[in-house]
Amino acid sequence: MQRSKACLTILSLVLAINALVGYRVFCNEAEKTGADEVFQHIDTLMEVMQLIRKNYVDIDKVDYQELIRGAMEGMTNKLDPYSAFLPPKEFDSLMEDTEGEFGGIGVTISVKDGILTVVSPIAGTPGAKAGIISGDQIIKIDQEPLENVVIDKAVARLRGKPGTSVSLTIYRPATEETIDLTLERALIPLISVADATVLNGTRIGHVRITQFMEPTAGQLQKVLEDFVKKDVAAIIIDLRNNPGGLLDSAVDICSFFLPPGQLVVSVEGREQKKVERSREGGFKFPADKPVLLLINGGSASAAEITAGCLSDTGRAILLGEKTFGKGSVQNVVQLQDGSALKLTIAKYYTPSRRVIHEHGIEPDIEDKLRPQDIIAIIKHEGDMDKLLDIDKQLKRAVDVLNSYLAFDSGKGSNFKKLRSQAAPEQSATPATP
Repeated sequence: MQRSKACLTILSLVLAINALVGYRVFCNEAEKTGADEVFQHIDTLMEVMQLIRKNYVDIDKVDYQELIRGAMEGMTNKLDPYSAFLPPKEFDSLMEDTEGEFGGIGVTISVKDGILTVVSPIAGTPGAKAGIISGDQIIKIDQEPLENVVIDKAVARLRGKPGTSVSLTIYRPATEETIDLTLERALIPLISVADATVLNGTRIGHVRITQFMEPTAGQLQKVLEDFVKKDVAAIIIDLRNNPGGLLDSAVDICSFFLPPGQLVVSVEGREQKKVERSREGGFKFPADKPVLLLINGGSASAAEITAGCLSDTGRAILLGEKTFGKGSVQNVVQLQDGSALKLTIAKYYTPSRRVIHEHGIEPDIEDKLRPQDIIAIIKHEGDMDKLLDIDKQLKRAVDVLNSYLAFDSGKGSNFKKLRSQAAPEQSATPATP
């Protein structure tokens, strides 16, 4: 009987592997490595599981399915913070990201240097209202210290039914302070394009992209078409605190500003390389109107792809702070039992071969904000008149564009080449934290 159960255990494990890579691939790898070595490890795994089943004190913790899932979690945890084995409930939670809304505190998180780190808060959510900012490190959830952080498990703990509470302990590197917060979860709407307006007293259009979703490109196109009708002279696209999203959305948006066939990003894995190029046809924003992108440490993934592409091609200038540095690709494969494997399979490269992952994208014009300034900006997002008074980066962007427009006077000069002349001398020193 014991041997039968052990055989079933191995069979289940092999079936899990088979669902991901195929039995033939598994066997080929076994031959390359040495079949004896591969199956020796499987035998050891079986032995460990049997010892646990036979001797572990809490019998309710030694279910075969849970032990196998624990083994698969251990395998993926050894790879990187973004790869993970997801049990059915956690996979369902991950899929909520595409549904438009979910219950939570409204912050996007990642793992940086082994620490759970806030990429960006979502405007108007409990996290933003509590003053959480990009770069904050979450060191405890519900008084439990975080060790060996798995990103999807952390997300699952932060999410929950609207109206329920979660406590956080946050360390803020910028000020070296530790902050304790208790937040009430809320329904988090996922808005993609916001704050589209022609700034008062200027001919400069402004639009904020909060994340890259399926409808984002279409929504942005309508905004850009409206700007063209209003004969704006330049535009600001705010990608600050944008955690990214869909690659296709980033490619579509870059296509608005580039000639057809221009390289947008390279996606390179172990054995294959895929390049994404700007789309043929469709809407094109006038090439003679300069574009400025606002970026910061909360700009990640698809936001970094967009910034890197438009900067490399000379179509936009970047102002703000270095981006987060999340430039890897995860593929999610659903398994037979409703669980899933999320696996890092590739990295992104900009047209000039800059590596995004763990490096980020540097701005052309650096302008840093203090934590208290960031908190004030988050609380006033949507009030563009107020932001023009308190958002130093936005004010700097307007100054740069106005300087360029006055300098150029219809000459059609290259915007990126003129950034040093366009930047006001009095604004050159970043703010001191």
